[in-house]
Amino acid sequence: MNIPRLFAALALCIPLAFTGGARAETKQVRLAKQVGLASLTLLVMEHEKLLEKHLAAAGLKDSEVNWNSFGSGVLMNDGLLSGTLDFAAGGAIPLAVLWAKTVGTQHEVRGVCGLNAIPMYLNTRNPAVKTLRDLPPESRIALPAIKVSIQAVALQMAVAKEWGEENYAKLDPQTVSMNGAVSYIALTSGAGEVDTRFGSAPYAQMELKKPGIRTIVHSYDTLGGPHNINLIYTTKKFRDENPKTYAAFISAFKEATDLVNTDKRKAAEIYLKLSPEKVTLDEMTEIISDPQVVSTLAPMGVTKFVDFAYRTGTIKKKPDTWKDLFFPEAHALPGS
Repeated sequence: MNIPRLFAALALCIPLAFTGGARAETKQVRLAKQVGLASLTLLVMEHEKLLEKHLAAAGLKDSEVNWNSFGSGVLMNDGLLSGTLDFAAGGAIPLAVLWAKTVGTQHEVRGVCGLNAIPMYLNTRNPAVKTLRDLPPESRIALPAIKVSIQAVALQMAVAKEWGEENYAKLDPQTVSMNGAVSYIALTSGAGEVDTRFGSAPYAQMELKKPGIRTIVHSYDTLGGPHNINLIYTTKKFRDENPKTYAAFISAFKEATDLVNTDKRKAAEIYLKLSPEKVTLDEMTEIISDPQVVSTLAPMGVTKFVDFAYRTGTIKKKPDTWKDLFFPEAHALPGS
């Protein structure tokens, strides 16, 4: 199956899937992006003005495109529900929470597509720690948000695999909320209580170049394969009222994904221009070229995260399949 062509064809057909009379589409498209390599495709879209290009091709050349950076998933999701944000970028758990809260309503939240798949690494500087079981009670584990972030849930999954699912929260008291840049400094400085960090590229690779830092848990091993860190999602209301804009977003996102896959160096240049890191262009190109860093529209690993979150009570309503969490345009993709 030629997935890129199939998705492009579906995007062209989106306007036909909507019923009701013609109406004016939004004149302003508001998109969220987060820090880190998980937003690479969105940064390429922004830099290359691909959404503007596809909006113009759809006859919406006067539409204004606004990009917003969010340090908090809570603020981003509030913006989506209040109508001040049109496309959000977040993990499978926040998406599942919003879907359960809104399913069956006009403001129902569903996924548009995956963003990319990037592994997460539980790295430590503690020389006595060789495996998860070796972490002493005084160790502090930095991750973006305790209990609800994808890193926190992935850590719970690793703990459940090691000690049994009834003990999934065993290490939760040792976790602390800290963003990527701050936690990187905390881990690599050798000072302070944070001696372990659960994170992804590029900081994870930067950490592993420091003497004495090594990986004790790899999220692909925990889940049995690749998974998204972030997904793209929006509301049924926005999709219904703006079919051309929705289709233009998918086309633009696909073009950005194709650029990332065909020109890793250019993608690295764009990333470092919009999200400066203390790595060289060659180092960033190498990170993006890692076969484990996958740029694709397909939702990956969603079911495993959501099923675990449901079993442990993080979410109260579970979709029957990953497709229930996504709008129909994504259903033909090889999701999981």
